[in-house]
Amino acid sequence: MEDDFEFPAGKEMSKEMADNDQYDDDDDDDPVTLLKVGEEKEIGNQGLKKKLLKQGEGCETPENGDEVEVHYTGTLLDGTRFGSSRDRGTPFKFTIGQGQIIKGWDQGIKTMKKGENALFTIPAALAYGESGSPPTIPPNATLQFDVQLLSWFRIKDICKDGGIFKKIVRKGEKWHNPGYTDEVLVKYEVQLEDGTLVAKSDGVEFAVDDGHYCPALSEAVKTMKKGEKAILTVKPQYGFGEKGKEALGNEGLVPANATLQIKLELVSWKTTLLNITNDEQVVKKVLKEGEGYERPNKGAVVQVKLNGLLRDGTMFIKKGYIQSEPYEFKIGEEQVIDGLDKGVMTMKKGEVAILAIGPEYAFGSTESKQELAAVPPNSTVIYEVYLISFIKEEESWDMNTQEKIEAAGKKKEEGNTFFKDGKYLKAAKRYEKAAKFIKYDTSFNEEEKKQAKALKVSCNLNNAACKLKLKDYKQAEKLCTKVLEVESRNVKALYRRAQAYMNVGDLDLAEVDIKRALEIDPDNRDVKVEYKVLKEKMKEYNKKDAKFYANMFARLIDSSKKTAAPKEVQPMTIDSKI
Repeated sequence: MEDDFEFPAGKEMSKEMADNDQYDDDDDDDPVTLLKVGEEKEIGNQGLKKKLLKQGEGCETPENGDEVEVHYTGTLLDGTRFGSSRDRGTPFKFTIGQGQIIKGWDQGIKTMKKGENALFTIPAALAYGESGSPPTIPPNATLQFDVQLLSWFRIKDICKDGGIFKKIVRKGEKWHNPGYTDEVLVKYEVQLEDGTLVAKSDGVEFAVDDGHYCPALSEAVKTMKKGEKAILTVKPQYGFGEKGKEALGNEGLVPANATLQIKLELVSWKTTLLNITNDEQVVKKVLKEGEGYERPNKGAVVQVKLNGLLRDGTMFIKKGYIQSEPYEFKIGEEQVIDGLDKGVMTMKKGEVAILAIGPEYAFGSTESKQELAAVPPNSTVIYEVYLISFIKEEESWDMNTQEKIEAAGKKKEEGNTFFKDGKYLKAAKRYEKAAKFIKYDTSFNEEEKKQAKALKVSCNLNNAACKLKLKDYKQAEKLCTKVLEVESRNVKALYRRAQAYMNVGDLDLAEVDIKRALEIDPDNRDVKVEYKVLKEKMKEYNKKDAKFYANMFARLIDSSKKTAAPKEVQPMTIDSKI
């Protein structure tokens, strides 16, 4: 009888098996998964109990859809044995959550780890119910199973439509997967359901979005990690469909509507396209990996070889190849187009890459005369770049306190030079960089704190002047407010904030700042001049307001005249007879 023993769902249990599992929400912190050897706990609230006999490995447990392999011994409560895979010498295999076994098993085995041994006490409601399973299991029988989880494989419906099922037979490395634009190196074997080998490769490289052999390979590799091995069950819609595939070279015939079994290994993969900007207007393809992990930062001096081309292949610039002398530039200095700056900042020493740069990050909407050819308006340009070497600009966290103050002073002077030359955007960036060097001053001594404070005030005021020139009035107002938070009587901050307020129409706030500045420095010529400008603006606004309201009232009066007047009530004629 034991040789014939299986785990039929039974008539009464079939509907229950089809229902949603009441124990789907597994949690690694569940008390059941943290049992000590010899402890017993209830699983769920339907009377299922688990007693741990031997700890398992790792922390992962099977899920619905996974294929598991176990050894078991089943007994009634009185010790009567009714089935044992151990006696047969053959492990029992089944898929969790598919109604292939009693519900108590579905619930219990999902709490087990690989190699774990446990004793499950399963009430009749989660076993064979009122009917039992004659002749071995009586009606309403509570059962006990000594189960060891030998192994399990994760089975995933990777397209969520039943078209490709993936069984992982060896886990991969790390956590990320290839994307559509990446290139993968795979090994595979393809068989028909009867075991006939129809295709094999010991190593083929392809871009995921281009695909290879059949659609299933591209769909599957996007779910795999480097080094992962899997077995795919592929339905016709992801294979060769109704037409099948003719034999060609070393590849065999695939009949129409054939289901395929594919053994697939993701040997390696590399990201070939990287979106450097969120709007996908600067895209990088790596041709050769660089060394180490460091990349240039803003302010770094880089040495490169580069070619600049239009999309039709026309070369408009060639740098670094003449007499083998590299082309050198400083990142963030606008010595090259913005897209090239951004692209090179993602590269490593020795890396070779192609950058595709949209017009917004290249030469914009106007024609640009370059070394070898003109770049037409609104052109996307291509740069082939080899990053030979770079010297990073020292970051603030690598400096001591005095070095931070010196670096901030240097950046401020650079900003002043750009401001005098009318290069306000460049100047603003230098002032911002200077302020960042001394943003955190908790480790400064008292003298250094005084120096840092003076530099912060000066940089924020100068930056506010830049923002006014660039018509970024909101940012100018914020920078002046920062200064006034530490120096409430700073006349320049009040003066520039008043200018910002005036330009956005907040004349009342501007007047408050101007009057406050004059209280502090009554003879300040610039403030007096600005006050006159403000008064003129206020007069203009008052005239406009007066005109607006006059016109509004005129329209109201005109509208009321057009409204028909009610008929006049005539007085009653006096009747002399009354």
